[in-house]
Amino acid sequence: EQPSYNFDFKNAYSEQHCLIPLQELLKSSAFLVDDSCVFGVKILKIDVSSPEKKVVVVQKKATTLQNLFVQKKGFIKGAYTWTMNNFLELDLKHFVRSPTFEVGGHKWYIGMYPHGDKYSTDCLSLYLFLDTSDELPSESGKVVEMTLSILDQKNGKHWTRTSGLWVCGHSWGWPNFIGLKKLKDPSGGYVVGSSCLVKADLTIVGSSNDG
Repeated sequence: EQPSYNFDFKNAYSEQHCLIPLQELLKSSAFLVDDSCVFGVKILKIDVSSPEKKVVVVQKKATTLQNLFVQKKGFIKGAYTWTMNNFLELDLKHFVRSPTFEVGGHKWYIGMYPHGDKYSTDCLSLYLFLDTSDELPSESGKVVEMTLSILDQKNGKHWTRTSGLWVCGHSWGWPNFIGLKKLKDPSGGYVVGSSCLVKADLTIVGSSNDG
């Protein structure tokens, strides 16, 4: 038995946010053996259209396996709160980002599309990014679980979403993080005046043998 998900190469994101819950993985005697996990990727076929409109077929490649060490204790945790005092002035901007912060020796930032990106429907889009100046080498990987929240400044009922385990590359998040109507509802406390608080909680639960 193995958890798996098929991605359509035409899409840059997926609605499949959680492959396997962290606690289920850590308690499993099948997926976690001697603190070691194996993650695999299989590329079946890639069709590439050349400028001459001829199709170039890349033959089937063998499964690529990366051994990842998943710790049961001593996780690397970090949190960052992005305070925006000019949120209502961001409505006309396509993309905004937080200052860079550091967790686990790597640089991260929160990225936001205040009116949503091309994958969203009447929602704010929110993502966590690994800073491009701090890309992980291709032979390395970090297994990460993260939570993004928009803080309720009135009632303490924060709007929160948590990812499953993911091997971080460039970014991860939600195109439909919160509906714009709900976000701007005065009773919700998510935007007070022009103030909006976004929090990222990041846990690095493991790394590759080389990383």
